[in-house]
Amino acid sequence: MKKLLLLLILGMAAMGVATTASADRGHFRGGVFIGGPVWGPGYYPSPYYYPPPQPVYVQPAPPPVYVEQTNDDYWYYCAQPKAYYPYVKECPQGWMKVVPGSGPR
Repeated sequence: MKKLLLLLILGMAAMGVATTASADRGHFRGGVFIGGPVWGPGYYPSPYYYPPPQPVYVQPAPPPVYVEQTNDDYWYYCAQPKAYYPYVKECPQGWMKVVPGSGPR
């Protein structure tokens, strides 16, 4: 029986047994801790919870607006008052298209 008790004590010591005891007003309180650290090569903390990503709604771009520009490289000349548009608003004989810089002299 003594051998069994000795083996039990030695086995507990080999397993990292720690005993705690405290005396409080003549009362004895004690406890036994069996085990070791819980962190080690096989322990990983639980992963954090990340909520699923919310869908992103992108409004489509409006269609491009094309503005047709008239490339009017002409001046309009009126022979009767001998002046160009817009200085003359009306021309009784009709307007004459003139390339800028080559007008009548």
